[in-house]
Parts: sequence; structure tokens; C-alpha cells
Amino acid sequence: MDRWTDNPEADALLEREPLALLIGLVLDQQVKMEKAFSGPYELQKRIGHLDAGKIAAMDPDQLVAVFRERPALHRFPGSMAKRVQELCAGIERDYGGDAGKVWSDARTGQELAARIKKLPGFGDMKVKITVAVLAKKFGVTPPGWEAYGANWHTVADVDSAESMAEARVVKRQMKAEQKGRR
Repeated sequence: MDRWTDNPEADALLEREPLALLIGLVLDQQVKMEKAFSGPYELQKRIGHLDAGKIAAMDPDQLVAVFRERPALHRFPGSMAKRVQELCAGIERDYGGDAGKVWSDARTGQELAARIKKLPGFGDMKVKITVAVLAKKFGVTPPGWEAYGANWHTVADVDSAESMAEARVVKRQMKAEQKGRR
């Protein structure tokens, strides 16, 4: 089992539940990776499930309240609750509520990347990271996936505290470079 958080139960949920993985990836911005990837586990504890259809159908204000419970699930609980709800609505609409179908029947790397890109909350960088996570941690390697996966050190490469620290350094450097280009 890979190390995503400081909580083995949260890690196990990410390994077995595709929706938890996608929610963690959505939450992985402007917070520590461990916090982001613990989010699906905490959300499941608070609402009693991780069912895309049920989350999509929740009253938006109720979901925001769940995200804001202390400790908040994210630094920006309101916007992240909305983004998670939009993600779940997309999974329900396009994949019948089965998040694993996003990748399970993708025939090429290009199709896989296009499916991920269509999900709410997944921009170009997040798509590359997600393709790399799916390939390196879950063996999802449709032909040509390499062209669409991150070729830098990301959460896909994390298996220890040291590699987590390295991923943080790379992330900070990339953000600094992006700011420098603006």
C-alpha cells in the first residue's frame, strides 16, 4: 500500500475507492498533500458514504457545512465543497456513479487524458498528475499514456516521507516558475 497521508485507513480508502482518489486529487491544491488526500476519508466519516449520486444530490449548503466542520476539510471549504459536488455530478451523469469507469475502459492514453480533463476541477496539470498516479500506483497504462502523464516528481512517485518532501519541493519550484512567467 502506498503512503498518501499519515492515516493508514485514509490511505486504504484511496487504494480501494476510485471516487475517494478523484476527490483527493481535486482537493490537492493550496493545502499539504496529506491534508488533501485525507479529505475523502474525513468526508466519508462525516456523511456516512462516498456515493457520487448522493453527494451530487446533497443540498449545496449542507455539503459546505460538512466541509466547514472543524477541522475544515480544506483551506477553502466553500469552493472545494462546490467543486467536489460538481465532480460527483459529472461522475453520476457520465459514468453512472462509478468513478472507476473514468479509466477502466479508456482505450488509449489520449482517451484517458480527455476523460479526466472533462471532470470538474481537473486542469492541464492535474490531468497529467492523475494520469501518472493511475499508471504508477494503479497500473492503468493504456497505450500512449506516457505522453499524457506528468514527467516530474509528483504524488504519483510518493512512497515515503522523503519522497513526499521531494514532491513538495518540486511543486513549490514549479509554482515559482509559473509566477515568474506571468
